[in-house]
Amino acid sequence: MGVGKSTLAFHLSHTLSEMNYKTLIIDLDPQCNLTVFSMDEEKLHNIWKEEDDFIDDFDSAFNKIGKQKFENLVSKPKTIHFLLKPTEDGSVNSLSELELPPPVEINKNLSLIPGRLTIHKYENKISERWAGLYQGDPLAIRTITDIRYIAENYAKNYGFEYIIIDTSPNLGALNKVIISTVDGFLIPAFPDMFSLYGIRNIGASLDKWNSEFGIIYSLISIDKRKRFPEQFVRFLGYTIYNAKKYTSKNDKLALAHRNYAQQIPGTIKEFISENIRKHLTSDMVDNPIGKESIMLSHNTLVTMAQKYKTPMWNVPSLEGLDQVDKNTIAGNRQSYLDTREKYIEFTNDFLERIKTLGEHSE
Repeated sequence: MGVGKSTLAFHLSHTLSEMNYKTLIIDLDPQCNLTVFSMDEEKLHNIWKEEDDFIDDFDSAFNKIGKQKFENLVSKPKTIHFLLKPTEDGSVNSLSELELPPPVEINKNLSLIPGRLTIHKYENKISERWAGLYQGDPLAIRTITDIRYIAENYAKNYGFEYIIIDTSPNLGALNKVIISTVDGFLIPAFPDMFSLYGIRNIGASLDKWNSEFGIIYSLISIDKRKRFPEQFVRFLGYTIYNAKKYTSKNDKLALAHRNYAQQIPGTIKEFISENIRKHLTSDMVDNPIGKESIMLSHNTLVTMAQKYKTPMWNVPSLEGLDQVDKNTIAGNRQSYLDTREKYIEFTNDFLERIKTLGEHSE
């Protein structure tokens, strides 16, 4: 059972954009669900195809086409793996801030840096170079900090106010780097035993990662330390996804789901270190982001949103709906429209939690 990670990232990003915040999505999940959810697959295939030689060997491909053709190449959107590839290869032809390819524009306030199935190659380099961090090796430092560096440069060059990164559901080397070097993270959960154990595993990993980075910072120079974030990541909260109602006329959760949902705050307090959640109020720790606004199952609404690559609330007003879908969508029109207010409620709570990061910076 999925926890709605990519669905949440997609709808949160769209809601932020509709609230007039310039938002960038970076898809770092090798499955690329968020990318496929967001853009035409033929356009994505063309982006991948243009990059293929560079993903194989960046310097060789660069030398083959020359600087002028390369400048033309990076005038169009590229994937996150393409952006990371010079670092992965230890290339002398690293992308400068002035050569950042434009992101894929989804709407005037929302853009995407697409994912790519090959991102596992970058994860391999993270693992290979991790030990070099303790010696202050420049390429190792670049490898571990490049994702944040790229995000910061896009924010600076394009004026993005929020950057949402979608990750795979594991605690491997790539996610170690992503989660440890962003400003904040949230845990999407399903009300079951597996999510409770998942929170325990995340907490143990965060403690280990924080300790490792602390040792690294004590060993490297002040100049090299500047490449890293000022402080370790902080917890923003959790969400509950796809929970079942007790009855169709009652918003109370089904008993089994309610029992597990009630255990989540206690599990967080026990296993997520207070140091990375002390900025949150007790109410924020005790309740999911947006409380019950988005926790109940959306049934087929998400499927239609994915099919038509638009937020759930936009589906009923789309032109060109397949005939076979029209009656189903029309019969649930109000349910589709209601999701907008629910995500606005969720996003407002999310933004309140973001504010606490600045209020409690060290």
